[in-house]
Amino acid sequence: MNVLVIDIGGSNIKLLATGQPERIKIPSGSDFTPNDLIPLVKDATKEWAYEAISIGFPGVVKHGEIAADPVNMGKGWMGFDFQKAFGIPVRIINDAAMQALGSYEGGKLLFMGFGTGLGTAMVFEDLILPLEGGHLPFKQGTFETHVGNAAMKKVGKKKWKELVYQTIEHFRHCFQPDEIVLGGGNSKYLEEIPEKCRLGSNKNAFTGGFRLWEREFKI
Repeated sequence: MNVLVIDIGGSNIKLLATGQPERIKIPSGSDFTPNDLIPLVKDATKEWAYEAISIGFPGVVKHGEIAADPVNMGKGWMGFDFQKAFGIPVRIINDAAMQALGSYEGGKLLFMGFGTGLGTAMVFEDLILPLEGGHLPFKQGTFETHVGNAAMKKVGKKKWKELVYQTIEHFRHCFQPDEIVLGGGNSKYLEEIPEKCRLGSNKNAFTGGFRLWEREFKI
């Protein structure tokens, strides 16, 4: 099956289809809506052949449907009928969960994506478990308010890294994973990788999108 993977972000939409050598990036932004997305994707991929679509969405997805509009983009995402808009089968999953699936190599995996915020998800065999771990209470706020991009700019990279390492250990003790994958754009600033952790890659999001159609998963 030829699959188009759409990785939705607050700054860019990234596209890749089966057999294509290079991804395509489309700028998004704080006012970006699904009605903006559809024609841009169709135009950008008009030379590509695909028969199904995977969408990684930066927010809560329940039973394959977007449960709320994202905080850093426009309105209209919740309840939008992507399958009708594209005219082919579409599967939607939380973006951290899609990266987790693409990073999975066995056992119980915890994915932690350090970027604008903190994206978290777990994978165990055919179970994909999206988490909103970044919103859990931590110190005078949440984990996300201490290790997100805004926090790094506010406290500096040295203090930010200390908070990231603390966050990793809290999540390790809570979820008891066999392995932790550290993803997101800011994970590259971690010079020391904790035990039983490895750096991920944003490319794993596309791998996860392709895998989503290889078999049935419990989400």
